[in-house]
Amino acid sequence: MRSNFNRTAFNGISFLFVPGFASLRAVAVAIMLFGLFANPGNAHAAPTKNTAHVFLVRGVLNIFSLGMDQIAARLQQQGIAASVHNHMLWASVADQAAAEYRSGRINTVILVGHSSGATALPDIVARLDQLGVPVKLAIGLDSVFRTSLAGHVGRYVNFYVANGAGKPVQPTSGLKGSLENVDVEAVPGVSHLTIDKNEIMQQKVIAAIDAVVFNAPRRPTVADAPAAGPARQVAASARRGATATATPY
Repeated sequence: MRSNFNRTAFNGISFLFVPGFASLRAVAVAIMLFGLFANPGNAHAAPTKNTAHVFLVRGVLNIFSLGMDQIAARLQQQGIAASVHNHMLWASVADQAAAEYRSGRINTVILVGHSSGATALPDIVARLDQLGVPVKLAIGLDSVFRTSLAGHVGRYVNFYVANGAGKPVQPTSGLKGSLENVDVEAVPGVSHLTIDKNEIMQQKVIAAIDAVVFNAPRRPTVADAPAAGPARQVAASARRGATATATPY
């Protein structure tokens, strides 16, 4: 018995088979089984809720789209993962989103872009589609070049200023999802340089994201407040939402 006991001290498994240690053996087996199922490193668990990451893409020179930073901060305050990127690195944004999606860290990819960042969104959607990753929501703020959209995207909203530099996005036969081109020239204070910083537009963007992430109707925004003249029309449009291509907003 002494030799068996000594062997047990140096061999963490052999004691399981020593006669007379039935009770100890049972306890050890229970501990091993508990560790197998309790240790999160032993298996990959799929997310049980909507785990989203919002990728926000700035425009030219990476300095004129600070509204992207403001939106990201507001989303983070709600507990939504959000990061801001240079539009020139759009391929890296797609690769990062794909890596997080494939690893199970997130199950919802959301894109927001301003100016050249909005112009890059169709490229990001197409690359993610090639990588087998769907985009749940994409929101462009005044894309400055004519672009066409293909790939898998649940909802794509292109807010643009029709009397400015903004352009509608054109659908292609390869598009799997919905596309909305929404003219926002009637929104007070909106221009190409301010659309990302405008409070009404930021509320619209965040409300659309919240509806996806929290799976709930959007919350009231400042656009719903009573107003006169064009502002009242903007508020009414915000309540109704835009569902058609090139719908006045």
